[in-house]
Amino acid sequence: MSTIFALATPPGRSGVAVIRISGPEARDVAMRLHDALPEPRVATLVTLRHPQTGDTIDRALALWFPAPHSFTGEDVLEFHIHGSRAVLHELTTTLTAMDGLRLAEPGEFTRRAFYNDKMDLARAEGLADLIDAETAAQKRQAMRQMQGSLSIACETLRDQIISARAHLEAYLDFPDEDIPDDVLDTLHREIAALKIELERMLGNAERGKAIRAGIAIAIIGIPNAGKSSLLNLLAQRDVAIVSDTAGTTRDVIETHLDLGGYAVTLADTAGIRESTEHIEQEGIRRARDKAALSDFKLVVLDASVPLAEQGDITTLIQPDDVVILNKIDIKIPDVVDITSHTPPIPLSVKTQDGIERLLSALKQRMEERLHAGDDPVISRERHRIACMEAATHLEKAIEASELELKGEELRIASQALGSIIGVVGVEDILEKVFSTFCIGK
Repeated sequence: MSTIFALATPPGRSGVAVIRISGPEARDVAMRLHDALPEPRVATLVTLRHPQTGDTIDRALALWFPAPHSFTGEDVLEFHIHGSRAVLHELTTTLTAMDGLRLAEPGEFTRRAFYNDKMDLARAEGLADLIDAETAAQKRQAMRQMQGSLSIACETLRDQIISARAHLEAYLDFPDEDIPDDVLDTLHREIAALKIELERMLGNAERGKAIRAGIAIAIIGIPNAGKSSLLNLLAQRDVAIVSDTAGTTRDVIETHLDLGGYAVTLADTAGIRESTEHIEQEGIRRARDKAALSDFKLVVLDASVPLAEQGDITTLIQPDDVVILNKIDIKIPDVVDITSHTPPIPLSVKTQDGIERLLSALKQRMEERLHAGDDPVISRERHRIACMEAATHLEKAIEASELELKGEELRIASQALGSIIGVVGVEDILEKVFSTFCIGK
């Protein structure tokens, strides 16, 4: 197997950059660049020199992780060098010129860790999500998956399916014996219980996906209700143009932000009203479409305008939506109850009076939608499809009239769960999984 190397820190000027080397030639690289092999797992200050010219490349920290006690399970050598482009270029050029070394492909270090049984596939995907995490919720979810919450759940269910199949195979080995009805009934109850557990895991799939990809919130209201100003206030920067002219926002304007530790895509939309102007009509159509596709809405009502003059906005309010009465600095609203299920939040975007209450309501709403407790969370479409396939074949196993067919359905169900953690039949998905990693991971 070839020895690979890559920059394991972001490219560009920095105080420190880390070069990671993994493979059988890692030991030889240490000897050629600084004439000694550091003690295992002890940071050692060394002088890196060019093997041919003897010129100093850099003064660096060297770390040596002999196999199998390393991230990849192979011999691993790390150089913590000064993060200048000149130093990095000289060291990578020197390594490239060495026989048996090549630049790593995206995710190749983690792929080798998978092949060497240092982590399963679901844990590897958790690591990828941890690297990409931008919010506290994304980090928590990725850490739990990397530490094995999903892997353990899938492995446990898979073992139970295999156990049920083993009992079935035992019955098949004695075809002349009558199988008591209560034995098959017990087996069916066990399979049904496994299917229920899978369905419970699938019930958390939307939560996991929303945490990983972000939750979509649309801001809707009549023109000049303060939607764009609210977007700018929540984003803490000027994302949208704000004007006293009604109908300034004609298209959907989106921004990504962290609200209370959750990733959010917030969309400002055109003011909804009756209009004969073609471009504004298109903007209103897009506003309604965005509102329909969002996870929930921020419905901005204008406290200075009678509710009867705000069109059909109130008919668009759903139970999960957050209703805001903006411009309370102009007029204290007479209407307290807009709907029976969504009490409005008084707010002045201009003075920021009520903003803390709004932020608290948003965080509570997202926690209600996304919190899954200690249950394993499915965050990727690949996992969801595999769990659905397993549940489907468990149902077929219950319905099958022949014992051989029951056994085959159980086999397929166990394979589906095994594909999540990389136990069986995963060669066709490995390239897709590991290609999403950065080069140095």
